[in-house]
Amino acid sequence: MTDETVTASTAAPMLRAAPVFSVALICLGAGLGIGYLMRGSQQAVLPAIGSAHPVTQTDATTAKPMSHRITLEQMRQMADKQAAPLLEKLRTNPNDTGLLVQVGAIYHTTHRFKEAADYYNRALEIDPKDVAIRTKLASSLYRNGDIEGSIAQLNRALTYDPGNANALFDLGMIKLQGKGDPKGALAAWQRLLKMNPQLSADRRATVLKLMADVMTMMGDQHGMEGARSNDGHQ
Repeated sequence: MTDETVTASTAAPMLRAAPVFSVALICLGAGLGIGYLMRGSQQAVLPAIGSAHPVTQTDATTAKPMSHRITLEQMRQMADKQAAPLLEKLRTNPNDTGLLVQVGAIYHTTHRFKEAADYYNRALEIDPKDVAIRTKLASSLYRNGDIEGSIAQLNRALTYDPGNANALFDLGMIKLQGKGDPKGALAAWQRLLKMNPQLSADRRATVLKLMADVMTMMGDQHGMEGARSNDGHQ
């Protein structure tokens, strides 16, 4: 699946068309909202610490003519080639969290989520309080089918940084799509808005739009007024 960040404009039509809180309710994207709210980046893109540019699913399935599409196996082979020099460096610097995160990002992008999670876990063994890495781990766990593990990692990340916008955004998305828990999603997003007054207007609007769509599906005509009131940004 294309590693696109969810926006209100892409999520809203699906909210209206799909059964309430079904698996197809919102297209999360492989990276969910990783990095979106604070940096505008995604799990699909290697973190700023790296310089390599992995092939995304958009490259593999939509950006090229039918006869030139890259298969998933080809993507994986390219990932192995891309990861090889980083893995070589890790042999002499096994505790380099930057290298571990770069390798994890490459594997996540090519749908090798278990391997990605392994490298993120290795990085967290060295720096367990790194919220950004833990949020990336949560994304890989979610894509590998471990919903409870993903939520647990986000909750742990929030013990280190209770207002982390990316972790709260992803927690809401996973609770909504993975758990079918709209109230849990709304609670995460309300907390996000309350604890991040510095959030840019467009990203704040994205969160509010998602909340409004969820509340509409829940038949809650008054909850949004409360959310805006708690937000403090009219």
